[in-house]
Amino acid sequence: MAAPSHVLPFLSPVGAASSARAGPGRRAGLLRCAAAAGQAGFFTRLGRLIKEKAKSDVEKLFSGFSKTRENLSVVDELLTYWNLADTDRVLDELEEALLVSDFGPKISFRIVDTLREEIRDGKLKSGAEIKVALKRCILQLLTSKGGNSELNLGFRKPSVIMIVGVNGGGKTTSLGKLAHRFKNEGVKVLMAAGDTFRAAARDQLEVWAERTGSEIVIDNDKKAQPPAVLSQAVKRGKREGFDVVLCDTSGRLHTNYGLMEELVSCKKVIAKALPGAPNEILLVLDGTTGLNMLQQAREFNDVVGVTGFILTKLDGTARGGCVVSVVDELGIPVKFIGVGEGMEDLQPFDAEAFVEAIFP
Repeated sequence: MAAPSHVLPFLSPVGAASSARAGPGRRAGLLRCAAAAGQAGFFTRLGRLIKEKAKSDVEKLFSGFSKTRENLSVVDELLTYWNLADTDRVLDELEEALLVSDFGPKISFRIVDTLREEIRDGKLKSGAEIKVALKRCILQLLTSKGGNSELNLGFRKPSVIMIVGVNGGGKTTSLGKLAHRFKNEGVKVLMAAGDTFRAAARDQLEVWAERTGSEIVIDNDKKAQPPAVLSQAVKRGKREGFDVVLCDTSGRLHTNYGLMEELVSCKKVIAKALPGAPNEILLVLDGTTGLNMLQQAREFNDVVGVTGFILTKLDGTARGGCVVSVVDELGIPVKFIGVGEGMEDLQPFDAEAFVEAIFP
């Protein structure tokens, strides 16, 4: 039977012949190297595939940002009948529209100053050109500061993803939806119920494990500390050949020093169980909090080194500009955005699609 399309063969025919001629020690080394290369290719392709599928889900993204787009509809009204004499008034109102959508003062001022300069230099001569330049400015902010928004899944199995965040941000739900995306690609997923403080969180994750067909490690005696549960899960993932281990953690306020330090312990035990892990530390942020999320993001990043953001509940807010603000402030990419309640509504972030979705 042919191997599934997402699995790379460990050895080419030439490589197999070479290993057959080699001595036992060299042959074992060649096999290990080939296996590692196969796993690296698997994860590289998986990260790219998940990102590419976002491009086919543009309609979900478009509907998810309807409230932000409604806020920014004033842009078309301002620019349709723009003329040079109205430049200052139009740009002032444009700046206000950006601020209302939570782009933040610094970004809003910077964008408007750029547009003003290009108008003054004769580079922009119509309302349509100004709108194109506005979208270009936002896209440049996202791509220059945000880096690569693809998941970095490492080079060997299992890849370990740690999910962190405050209470009520959608952390456990995001983990479940992420598991759903992986399972759709034929990935063998193990969940770790590291939120041992809240019984409902464990129950919620068990439901997600059942819905997605994933395995799960839970605190059976209900007395284990989160680091112990995560360590057990990573060891099992390694032992039983899982592709991805998704580690849930207890929600915590970024101002609670003790609980934040516990995250450091969780990260350390994961690295001890599997050197090089976790491959990703994803911070879940509630999009309805707008610019207030920035302080949370700074604190979590200072403590555990966040590698990417999941922004949730963006369908329920007109504050879509906060996506740009958090990337610009911290230089950390947004990896996923939540634009609805459905299983498919955790969308891989695509900067170009996002910019198109927030403007009418």
